[in-house]
Formats: sequence, structure tokens, C-alpha cells
Amino acid sequence: MVDNQFILNKFGFLGNDFLEEIDQHSSLIKVKGKTEILAEGNKIKNIPFVINGSLKVYALNDERELIYNYIRSGETCLMSFSTIFNDFVSRVYVVSEEDTEMLIIPASILLDWLIKYPQINKLFYYEFDLRFTDIMNMVNDAVFHKLDKRVLNYIKQQISITGKNPIKLTHKEIANNLGTSREVVSRVLKKVENEGEIIQTKEGIKIPVNENVRIN
Repeated sequence: MVDNQFILNKFGFLGNDFLEEIDQHSSLIKVKGKTEILAEGNKIKNIPFVINGSLKVYALNDERELIYNYIRSGETCLMSFSTIFNDFVSRVYVVSEEDTEMLIIPASILLDWLIKYPQINKLFYYEFDLRFTDIMNMVNDAVFHKLDKRVLNYIKQQISITGKNPIKLTHKEIANNLGTSREVVSRVLKKVENEGEIIQTKEGIKIPVNENVRIN
């Protein structure tokens, strides 16, 4: 099998017949960080399941990113999956945030499995709940939090996803992800640094060890 333990943990409840099919039709790919996996308008041929690493799902508007969610270990891209019911055309961009290992399943095969193995829908109901929560958090952050709080939450989120503290993030990258300008982000980072919320070093942006990295 491609990754025996991952497949057993993720798909074992579907039975041995399904495990044999996934062994036959799935494959393993590894990509470097910051690799574009999918672009808006692309025809979707495969559905990814992240084994290790993380993917960023976002849209572009006037060259600014609107992040929908991050796909972490054990998760899949619900927006890619949803296209198998109509035109198989991506409406989002998907980029690896770090070196990432994925199990990929042909979209056409997965569509057949939904009929043959209806219990597989449990996986996607679970994914839908995760993605809905992500989007609600994003909306709440944008509506109710000031920019300094949003910047700090974004940094904490990236540290939580990658496990790296300090983390390499450029001011421009933060600005693009939050829909603002680099100059504004630079001022905000200086402000929160003066308040002791972060430390900016040559190695990246660090949350002090006595800080809780949980997103508030």
C-alpha cells in the first residue's frame, strides 16, 4: 500500500474491499513548499488527502489573496471534491505551505466510489464541518477584530500549522493573505512587537514562549 497506516486510519472503516481498491487506484506524491497544486480554472483530475505537511486554499482578487482554509494532515480539499458533481473545474488556488506528502485519488474513481461505498460520505460530512468552521472563523476575524489582532492571529495560525517558532513570513506575504498593504503590516508588526506580542529576528517572527499560540 502507498501508506498503510494512513490509509487504515482514514479509510479502514470502509472494509477490506475498499482498501484493495484504494491500493490499486491511489498514488503518493511529495511536493516542495510553495508549490502550486491547483489554479482557478484548472480541470481537477485528482483529489488530494494530506498525509504530512499542509496546503493553503485561497482565491485571488486584484492580486490579493483571500484565504479560505488550510488543509492539514489527514484532511482533504473539500472545494476540489465538490467539483466532481458538476464540471470538475477548480474555483480556487491550492498551494503547499511547506514540504507536503499527499495521497491522491482520481476524481472520476472517487465519484464511482460514492455510489459503490456510500459510507465514504462520512468523510466529507466531517470535512464540510471543518471547512464551515474555518470560514466562520475567517468571517468573525475580519468583521470583529482589528488589523493588529488579525495579524497576530495569522502568525499564530502559521506557527500552529508548521510547528515552527520563529516562522519565516515576509511582510508582503502577510499583507497578501490579509488583504492589506505591506506598509500597513509593517506598522502593525512594529506595534505588536513593542507590546511584547512578537519578536522579529533574522530567523523570522517569533511568539514568545510564554505566549499561548492558540488563535483567539
